Amino acid sequence: MRSIIIVAIIGLLGGNPPPSTSIQITGSAFDQKSKTPLIGVVISVKGTKVNSKTDFQGRYRITVNSTQSVLVAKAVGFVTKEIMVGQKSRIDFFMTRNLHEVVDQEEAPQPLQESMDRFAQGRHKSKMVTYDAVMSNQALPGYHEPGIKHNTESYSTIRENIFHDPTRNPLSTFSIDVDAASYSNVRRFLRQGQMPPKDAVRIEEMINYFTYDYPEPAGEDPFSVTTELATAPWNPEHKLMHIGLQGKNIPTEDLPASNLVFLIDVSGSMNSPNKLGLLKAAFKMLTQQLRSSDKVSMVVYAGAAGMVLPPTPGNNQQTIKDALNELQAGGSTAGGEGIKLAYKLAREQFIEGGNNRVILATDGDFNIGASSDAEMERLIEKERSHGVFLTVLGFGMGNYKDSKMEILADKGNGNYAYIDDIMEARKVLVNEFGGTLFTIAKDVKIQIEFNPQYVKGYRLIGYVNRKLNDEDFNDDQKDAGELGSGHSVTALYEIITHESESSSGLIKDIDDLKYQRIDRKRPGDGEGYNFSDEIATVKLRYKQPQGGSSRLITRTVGNESNNPDNLTENFRWSAAVASFGMLLRDSEFKGNATYANIELWARGAIGVDRQGYRAEFIKLVQTVDLMAQR
Repeated sequence: MRSIIIVAIIGLLGGNPPPSTSIQITGSAFDQKSKTPLIGVVISVKGTKVNSKTDFQGRYRITVNSTQSVLVAKAVGFVTKEIMVGQKSRIDFFMTRNLHEVVDQEEAPQPLQESMDRFAQGRHKSKMVTYDAVMSNQALPGYHEPGIKHNTESYSTIRENIFHDPTRNPLSTFSIDVDAASYSNVRRFLRQGQMPPKDAVRIEEMINYFTYDYPEPAGEDPFSVTTELATAPWNPEHKLMHIGLQGKNIPTEDLPASNLVFLIDVSGSMNSPNKLGLLKAAFKMLTQQLRSSDKVSMVVYAGAAGMVLPPTPGNNQQTIKDALNELQAGGSTAGGEGIKLAYKLAREQFIEGGNNRVILATDGDFNIGASSDAEMERLIEKERSHGVFLTVLGFGMGNYKDSKMEILADKGNGNYAYIDDIMEARKVLVNEFGGTLFTIAKDVKIQIEFNPQYVKGYRLIGYVNRKLNDEDFNDDQKDAGELGSGHSVTALYEIITHESESSSGLIKDIDDLKYQRIDRKRPGDGEGYNFSDEIATVKLRYKQPQGGSSRLITRTVGNESNNPDNLTENFRWSAAVASFGMLLRDSEFKGNATYANIELWARGAIGVDRQGYRAEFIKLVQTVDLMAQR
């Protein structure tokens, strides 16, 4: 009775404890030295059992009941860190490594969520290793993959396209490129706090990493063509011509049956979570997209090549995943033998009218067998004529061979992507599944003829490795790029008009020709040029996926520039990305572009960003801007 009375009195006096206030805290955990996100760090509220764990991007979310609460970040191999909440709603932890601590690999924070495959079953005999060994896959300055003594990454040399005088070079011809490997590879460097090598920056691949709001194709052609002309944002005296292609989007259920051969590098250089561990997670996601009408075979190569999964229906997903789980890394790299065996399987299981494709996943470090680029190219060119295409997925760092993989994909009528994290794997193999694996038009070429009445000089931005001879445009035997279901392709030309006063030195002159007559007439000169309302003519050729003869599409581009207030988000976004690429390359054509300007241009064109790719780009721009200020 006494206790009841006391409670009643406290209630009358207003003594009930006030209801607790919930405060949601978000943030990330980073390695203090490398500034890379840490996965698996336990964030807890001190003195309670409330806790959270950082995800595959190093992020966490937790709820506390007081501004006096203290958050504790704890990870094996790191010094434990405490921060009082106070008035903050975001708290980031920068963790200092304890280099002397011996850690259990099962508990150590991982660089990728899906690398918990434990690399491969039974691969590590001892679980006790130093923390440096566990985290050796992290992108640290000077980092080399296990077993790699020197950084041997290789990239093809890129010499930027220069301005051409249309009175001497009226045509510009190139093959389309839907690859996006350069963007994700550049992102990898920037996340490490390092500037990428200039030759790693292929501007057309950075532009084409993003999707654009082009109209769906109508009629018989499998893609639409859109053009736009306006002032170049990095040089107000120049024009920028934007060309956009939009491939027809075919629903997954209507896509033709697939005959896929997974060709997986399990050599010793793949022995790391951001290589084989991430690779296996990526292929598991791809497997979940397959149907009963599809079939999958699996070939691996290390010191030798062999088949580890015979042709299996796509809906038998557990069998495919079990085969992936069994993969282990070790040995040298018989890449040539692996490719031969994969193509042999693809031909044996060939589906008429279907999607017959080898998917090569590797760091590109071939060193035994058919290893020369020329030999590989001839092999893959021969196989593509049989209707088997090639997709190349690149993984890892330290010994990454971008130059070799780009060539193989180009020659194999396929595409090339660099997988730097699990979200990129989802983008390539889930979100863009049709565009990555299903070709709707092959040997797509573009040829532009510029009108010298208005154009003093022009240059193609990017596509350095995709340029063709003008005669190749009408040659149906000449290979070119492929367009996938739902994919878009964007190309930009910077144009100097006759009114420009800042073009001195940009257009390289040559001596007058002795045996040829060149008329250099301008507006008002009278005779010389017709079509005064056109600045250029755009011509495209393409073939059906199984066709041998090309079809021609022609469009003209008017001379009138769009009002700056009416520019599409497509134009403004692609211009911002191109500017970013030029700054990363320290291009002589970068004009007045700055990282701050690029951020403003991009923010004004972010549009509908469902997957957050454009927001991520803006963060990269901010990152480089901060790096440049150091």
